[in-house]
Amino acid sequence: MTKTDSAHPAGPAATRRTDPEPPPPGGVLWTIAGDVRALLMLPAAFTMQVAHPAIAAGVDEYSVFRTDPWGRGERSLRSVQLWVYGGEEAAEEGRRVRRLHKDIQGTDTRGRRYHSLDPACYAWVHATGFPVYLHAGRYLLRRFTPAQERQLYREWLQVGRILGLRDRDMPQSIEEYWPYWTRMLAEEIEPTAVARELISTEVKLPRPQAASPAARLLLRLTWPVLRAAFLRLRAFVTVGYMPPEARAAIGLEWSPAQERRLRRFSTAVRLLVPLLPERLRYLPIARAARARRRAAAR
Repeated sequence: MTKTDSAHPAGPAATRRTDPEPPPPGGVLWTIAGDVRALLMLPAAFTMQVAHPAIAAGVDEYSVFRTDPWGRGERSLRSVQLWVYGGEEAAEEGRRVRRLHKDIQGTDTRGRRYHSLDPACYAWVHATGFPVYLHAGRYLLRRFTPAQERQLYREWLQVGRILGLRDRDMPQSIEEYWPYWTRMLAEEIEPTAVARELISTEVKLPRPQAASPAARLLLRLTWPVLRAAFLRLRAFVTVGYMPPEARAAIGLEWSPAQERRLRRFSTAVRLLVPLLPERLRYLPIARAARARRRAAAR
């Protein structure tokens, strides 16, 4: 895909920049990333990201995840969806994300200087998605075949390029990925304060915004109960859908009884979601992309 970048002229003629291709329509990632079940998978990836000391330090200092968790979550979800379903918007969204992070720097919990776009940090943010899709997908979707795993990884590399990562900064195959994963868990990942906060059931959580006065009143009256239920569910799915070796690296406990509850919960979700109408089964950006694809096919 090529397009003219009028913001960067070179002499009398505009330069042409080749943008990285987003994952292909109809691929493995296209199928799963916009399914509503992805909402249950993403908290595990986010928590694994902030278990990296440098990323935790940046989120702790710069993020609004404490004061505006709902807005931040909505913006993050929209960004992830655009990387996969955005078409020509995907690469621009990747550039927007890099611009947003260009000034995030400081000292991490180990006393090391960091910059959020340093490939050692930035590549880990990207790398957490692949193992979560594999692990959580076995519960919520299906077990992928070896060929589908390889295709998913190739498509996830395309997302990395959308984010501005260079090929030399990412493991280029599954055979390269798993040693990288093992090394990161052993050498970098730890139970940071931010990671523990994301699975706590005792943190303060502001109410989400409601459009109508009646909804605001109802939410205000029921929020203590809803807040407690939401935090318990968030902690449960975050730890449950996290790969076991990542749980161990972060120091998270998971009992056989919790595993049995997760399997029952996952079975119910796996059977229910395919019965939903498309407007409920797919997230809005994915739903719109699917509609465009059908229209183009006609």
